[in-house]
Amino acid sequence: MNNGLLQQMKKYRESYLLMLPYLLFFTVFTLVPVIVAVVISFTEYNMLTPARFVFLDNYIRMFLEDNVFLTAMSNMVRIAVIIGPVSYILCFFIAWVINDLNRTGRSILTTLFYVPAVVGGASWAVWRLLLSGDQYGLVNNFLMSLGIIFEPIAWTTEESAILPVIIIVQLWMSMGISFLSFIAGMQTVDQSLYEAGMIDGIRNRFQELWYVTLPSMLPQLVFGAVMQIISAFTVADVSVQLCGLPSTNYAGETIVTHIMDYGTIRYEFGYACAMSVVLVLLMQLSRALVTKVLSKVGS
Repeated sequence: MNNGLLQQMKKYRESYLLMLPYLLFFTVFTLVPVIVAVVISFTEYNMLTPARFVFLDNYIRMFLEDNVFLTAMSNMVRIAVIIGPVSYILCFFIAWVINDLNRTGRSILTTLFYVPAVVGGASWAVWRLLLSGDQYGLVNNFLMSLGIIFEPIAWTTEESAILPVIIIVQLWMSMGISFLSFIAGMQTVDQSLYEAGMIDGIRNRFQELWYVTLPSMLPQLVFGAVMQIISAFTVADVSVQLCGLPSTNYAGETIVTHIMDYGTIRYEFGYACAMSVVLVLLMQLSRALVTKVLSKVGS
């Protein structure tokens, strides 16, 4: 550690002291587990026998031998491509629309749109009632009463219906932190910028959005994008709770559910850690790409 860094830490010791609890938690519960997972990913380890170094065997198995993993990756990409952009745009659009309401109206609508993210885990019973595969399921009953379908659809067990159900439910649950960050970001935009924009020739709300609002809330846009990427790439609870583990013919399998299968059921920790490393790399690449694209908004 060089003298310059020591002097800086001494000068700003109060700030570093305030950061210390977070740094400790981050190191113990995030950084160290990631490093350990990377190391274990190069081994064959089941917690009952000593770990055996296998180098790249887990990664070769993953891409060349495990067809279910390829199915899980395909499902994850389709889920991410649909949920990520749609949820992101939807969160921003709703935040933009309700931002001009008075404080009471804005607070009520913000709460209503944020509720699904809070009660998502407690709503499985409701979704099971809605998507029940018999004629008493509310969705089936409604569609049959309209004559759209003539026999019940097994929404959570029929292979062709599983992925659309997961996407719809996950999209409903995705109005969370990103939505709140957009609302907060719009509230912090300097109002004088809008007045200056009108003087410079801005004539409608869409020009105002593009030239003033978006560049002014770039940090919130990036943060919201990162949270949406994490949410889209780590879909698991919806699949497990509604469609089972595993789902019919692995139609609802994602990388996270595959990791759960090998890590918590089969106890093949080396292989599960290898899949975790691949998932983290995919998330980081997506984050870097999205951040680069969004950075052009503020340029």
